[in-house]
Amino acid sequence: MRSKTAAPTGGITRRQRFLRDRTLLLMTVPAIVLLLVFNYVPLLGNVVAFQEYDPYGAGITGSPFVGTYNFERLFLDNRFWDVLVNTLVIFFTQLVLFFPIPIALALLLNSVLSDRLRAWVQGIIYLPHFFSWVLVVTVFQQMLGGAGLIAQQLRQRGIEGFDLMTDPEFFKFLLTAQSVWKDAGWGVIVFLAALAAVNSELYEAAAVDGAGRWRRMWHITLPALRPVIALLLVLRVGSALNLDFEQILLQRDQVGAGAAEVLDTYIWWTGVKTGDFGYATAAGIFKGVFSVLMVLLANKVAHLLGEQGVYSKR
Repeated sequence: MRSKTAAPTGGITRRQRFLRDRTLLLMTVPAIVLLLVFNYVPLLGNVVAFQEYDPYGAGITGSPFVGTYNFERLFLDNRFWDVLVNTLVIFFTQLVLFFPIPIALALLLNSVLSDRLRAWVQGIIYLPHFFSWVLVVTVFQQMLGGAGLIAQQLRQRGIEGFDLMTDPEFFKFLLTAQSVWKDAGWGVIVFLAALAAVNSELYEAAAVDGAGRWRRMWHITLPALRPVIALLLVLRVGSALNLDFEQILLQRDQVGAGAAEVLDTYIWWTGVKTGDFGYATAAGIFKGVFSVLMVLLANKVAHLLGEQGVYSKR
């Protein structure tokens, strides 16, 4: 009978692996502690969704238990469903219009520009990622607002009333344009890193066989990017309800709650701002469950397309 500590054929014992990797394991302890303290311990606070929570009196331990009352209020609130639909509309608009842009930019930089010029352009398009949303919204206000540069030029030509910053119908496209300007550079870096791993001999062999630039891109470059595209797409779909809270809150009053209200701002105004923490927590739990289901669904689709996604089938 083989001992529990005996090494498998051609391997080493668990004790030997532990002694070999003990320094690396010790280095992970602070990260694990931070993860537990700031990500998992706060999950205990979800009990507030099942209470008539009073943060200034009884607290979590003394607040009365109300069962699923807060969830019933949430699901019977027509305003909640309107906000959910608006959130998903904004998300799918950004998914269709924003997600392909970093891929296209990465393909362009990888196939057209020299290494030195590519690094220079990459740094320029990545720089807005470090800007705050206050600065981003201000820049767009100065360009597309009623007193902005474009409006002034049109006014000099007798055209009045140009103000895209206060147009409710244009708001979802405005959010997408701001997100593209701010965060497209980060996506470019991810896809360029994936392209750097492609064997250059494949391009040389395809060129020898007579494949042009577009055929090499279609048959070599895009297949190399497919696993990264699938992974980022699954993660993006999983965060369908996680739109940028600060970006939308800064512009909510300009276009009105009907166009700008999303789930995060709805939770803030109807739950946290009014002190109805049980209702806000119930909405937060719904958001978390919905996001998990979206990740599972998107990952299943990735498997059907032959990609691994976030996790493999096995």
